[in-house]
Amino acid sequence: MRLRSEAPASIAQAPADATAGPVGVRGFAEEVRRQAALDAYDVIGTPPEQAFDDIVRLAATVCATPGALVSLIDHDRQWFKARLGVDVIQTPRGEAICDHAIRTPERLLEVADVGADRRFSRFGLKVVGQPLRFYAGMPLRSPDGHALGTICVLDTVPRELSEAQRDGLQVLARQTQHLLELRRYAHEQRRLLAEREAFALRLEEARADLERRNEQLEHRANHDQLTGLMNRVGLAQLRQRPEAIERLSGSPYSLMLIDVDHFKQVNDRHGHLLGDRALQAVADAVAATIRAGDIAVRYGGEEILVVLPETRLAGAVEVGERIRDKVMRSALPFALTVSIGVATGEPGELWADQVFDRADQALYRAKAGGRNRVIADDTPLFNQSPDP
Repeated sequence: MRLRSEAPASIAQAPADATAGPVGVRGFAEEVRRQAALDAYDVIGTPPEQAFDDIVRLAATVCATPGALVSLIDHDRQWFKARLGVDVIQTPRGEAICDHAIRTPERLLEVADVGADRRFSRFGLKVVGQPLRFYAGMPLRSPDGHALGTICVLDTVPRELSEAQRDGLQVLARQTQHLLELRRYAHEQRRLLAEREAFALRLEEARADLERRNEQLEHRANHDQLTGLMNRVGLAQLRQRPEAIERLSGSPYSLMLIDVDHFKQVNDRHGHLLGDRALQAVADAVAATIRAGDIAVRYGGEEILVVLPETRLAGAVEVGERIRDKVMRSALPFALTVSIGVATGEPGELWADQVFDRADQALYRAKAGGRNRVIADDTPLFNQSPDP
């Protein structure tokens, strides 16, 4: 408990009427260090705990008093971590006998008759509803010697403790200090655990961000920036992936070559910006028509390659017709058409040059036949003789 804010003096040195506060003798810097030591325990304002409640019950039993406290001196108040016989949970520091006790942290402070002591007689603390008349408090210290508060016993009549009771109170003070140290250790472990968890979370977020960045970089490297379709680099990498090889080598597939009709004239008549829009319109038509597992590649300047796994020739022609129709209905300020050649590859002909050549020949016939049409390859499959 604490006195009013006049300059303090230690109990050993203070005259009987001393009412000095803590700062003058120990100095402001020392009080800052003491408060920091108390704050490190993170105990002020916490709910009651059985271990501390047991300490005050044992102190009252040993000293045969109706009241006992674990009192901690915090900034401008004394706060009770555990209490017996006292209704309030805190008092102003200026009304705390414990604030006097912590000035001699190595010694027990015993006040035989609080009512007759001019230092404390005006304090209004009550024990079991009656005025406080006897006080004995043993300071609680941090390992580096800073006084945190006291374990104290209170009575409603003047008296003195026996030597055995004084020894018992000192023992209980040491046990209370151990409890506080255990509490600080647990608090520190929780803090370190929280820091590790926060670090792990930041690390995971950084890893996820790096993965996103890598995916973005890979996507930019493997996809055409204008149309968003895969580029030839991406196609080459895809042909090396086991899952792609497995999917295309296990069943028939179709390959489609799409060419924008009269694209040079589009650029010459309407400019390269509208030429880019035309390419984007064709790419959008392709993306809106094919399936999620199909492959679309900007293969050349105005040429798009589409691979349709598990699709035979008739199905591929139908897809081509839908693409051609969407391109014709594109929202452009000029008419736009495409020519499409389609060929089928059988299992084992994984993107073979022969399949590409057949699709290319079909595209050539589509353009030669007047453009704006889909032509299917009519070359008989397996028409080549095996090598001798």
